[in-house]
Amino acid sequence: MATLDISIVNSSLPTIQGEIGASGTEGTWIATGYLVAEIIIIPLSGWLERMLGLRTFLLTVAALFTGFSVMCGLSTSLLMMVIGRVGQGIAGGAMIPTAQTIIATRLPRSQQPIGTAMFGATAILGPVIGPVVGGWLTENLSWHYAFFLNVPICAALVALLLIGLQHQKADLDMVFKADWLGIVGLAAFLGGLTVVLEEGEREQWFSSSFIVWLTVLAAAGFVTMLIGQFTAERPVIRLKILLDRQFGSVVVMGTVVGMVIYGTAYTIPQFLAAIADYNALQAGQIVMLSGIPALMVMPLVPLLIKHVDIRLAVGFGLALLAASAYMETDLTSQSTGSAFVVSQLMRGIGTIFAMLFLNQAAIQSVPREQASDAAGLFNAARNLGGSLALAGIAVLQNQRLWLHSRRIEETLNANSESVQQFLAAQARAMGGVSAALRGIEGGIQVQALTMTYIDLFWILSVGIAAVIPLVLFLRPLAKGAPLAAH
Repeated sequence: MATLDISIVNSSLPTIQGEIGASGTEGTWIATGYLVAEIIIIPLSGWLERMLGLRTFLLTVAALFTGFSVMCGLSTSLLMMVIGRVGQGIAGGAMIPTAQTIIATRLPRSQQPIGTAMFGATAILGPVIGPVVGGWLTENLSWHYAFFLNVPICAALVALLLIGLQHQKADLDMVFKADWLGIVGLAAFLGGLTVVLEEGEREQWFSSSFIVWLTVLAAAGFVTMLIGQFTAERPVIRLKILLDRQFGSVVVMGTVVGMVIYGTAYTIPQFLAAIADYNALQAGQIVMLSGIPALMVMPLVPLLIKHVDIRLAVGFGLALLAASAYMETDLTSQSTGSAFVVSQLMRGIGTIFAMLFLNQAAIQSVPREQASDAAGLFNAARNLGGSLALAGIAVLQNQRLWLHSRRIEETLNANSESVQQFLAAQARAMGGVSAALRGIEGGIQVQALTMTYIDLFWILSVGIAAVIPLVLFLRPLAKGAPLAAH
């Protein structure tokens, strides 16, 4: 539920905006609200789990997730929808690292590689199949069912939690001993930073007082969180583990992998919609291709984790991700979904090798009692990478589109004989000079947009290649050590 709902509304967003009366800019908060709430709660989930007990905590967030899903499905206004999505993000974000804890602490050691593989399949496939499921439900039933789908799944989840986990007594005294400076600071820092990255380009960055105040909030939150690190008896999350050479490298690589996963999942549908005139369902099917090798490789993951050196595995995965992005730098204005088939299959394999092994390294980089902190930081870094990617894409898309448009226009000399002949031919074919000029302008925009997407994929490929040397800081996985999940 948690990973599926990150992206399930992406393909339904235009329809949802129309029915609840939201503009395009307002509608972005339907996706942003979920992401901001999720990235805040992920690092806090370890503390909440210790305070409430694992089963009580998961039963609570499962019930909340279902309730907020129903609220989203029944929404008739933007405010109601955004509140529902924020609630979904809080509950869904708490589920992801907590599921890691179940695999690392509840499964027998011999079964943990299998648990890793099974959970990895759901974690990686969720964001991939989300746009397809959302698009199909919107086209064939109604967008409401993209949210109501969670109700029967949650009923099964609650039953499994009641049967499979033992009750643990809550330690509510932790409320009074909590690092409240760290909790408030972490929420302000991650929440403010995520909104700035998501909305900055639309708000014209620091020309907007909204962005300025959010930046101040994020900075103040960061300082408050640091104060909590030095004054609290038990900080809500131990940031000092970032100073560990291996864990710091894992976080950097995880951030870049997050940029690739979220960046390509956003860029490819945008290209297919703008250039190839694909609808949401068709574009979602192309994105889903990366899930095919994930399913095929998953059964081999337990063996790979046991027998393949982590440095080779992560290096191989990152190299595949870089190569898959570089393959898309030869796109043309005639490219369709078929141009992404091979690169998407490569991306699926690269994601498996990079992300699953990085998860193992993240947990094993720190002592066992700090595993929940490591899981929270790693997952938060991956999601923050997604926000950085979307912010960077928005900035580059505007700037490079303007640049390429001007450069193409500069090559078209109005006094050129060939240009005059082409304009005359277009005017005869389209019924007038005005229509011909609009046609030429449209052609320039298509070519400039294609070149802009090529730039984006090139930057992604260079960014991934730049962090590959960090694999040298990784240490081999301890044999028989508890294994984490994505």
